[in-house]
Amino acid sequence: MDLDLSRVRALCFDVDGTIADTDDHLVTRIAGMFDAVPLVSGRRAELLARRLVMGAETPVSKAYGLLDRLGLDVPVSRLRERLRTVRNRGNDPAHSRNLEAVDEVPHDMMAGVQEMLVTLAALYPMSTISTGSAPRIERFLQHFGVSEHFAAVVGAQTTRRMKPHPEPLLHAAKAMGVDPANCLMIGDTTVDIRTGIAAGAQTIGVLCGFGTEDELRAAGAGLILRTTSDLLAVLRPSEDPLGKTASPGPVG
Repeated sequence: MDLDLSRVRALCFDVDGTIADTDDHLVTRIAGMFDAVPLVSGRRAELLARRLVMGAETPVSKAYGLLDRLGLDVPVSRLRERLRTVRNRGNDPAHSRNLEAVDEVPHDMMAGVQEMLVTLAALYPMSTISTGSAPRIERFLQHFGVSEHFAAVVGAQTTRRMKPHPEPLLHAAKAMGVDPANCLMIGDTTVDIRTGIAAGAQTIGVLCGFGTEDELRAAGAGLILRTTSDLLAVLRPSEDPLGKTASPGPVG
């Protein structure tokens, strides 16, 4: 384990694929479409859908990195928000949900994460760092009753630059009142790991989302866990009695 736990003073969590069960939701939706294809249904459809979702992580991460290097992450993010606003205006309120919630996917929280967050909140200041919209993340956290435990919710519009640029984590560290070097970034993609490293923070990769173990290791993750709730056993073993974590422990 290439992780100095004595340095950890605050926690920064990615959202989609880390605390929100986004990838399983996408797999279910894509598998549902494949079910209509002859000879590609049932278990075969689910396996194909999962391969597509997992395979998308590498090009998406590279795209974010390229946008960051070219300084285009900010205008692209603003364009995305403008397009969403225009699309929302075009929806008929009589046939849609609350306009602010149009196109939002009702994700579940990762198994064991709600309880883990409540426990760790008593020990560390916490923030979320995402390339999604902050209002959507705030509603997600409120829905699961954990929003009060986060000092900052950093979204695409919160800072001038997005992940993998370090600015979002630096913003979160300031909000939590800690040095970035004392932060621990937890995420499921190489973008999250690169963000933490760029800011001087330590990093943990989780395999419950979009990234693979090889990708996370290559990006420099200090530790890789099977799922996010295993973090409790790493940071506070005494708070994690046998059977509470979602899996036996760290991958490496």
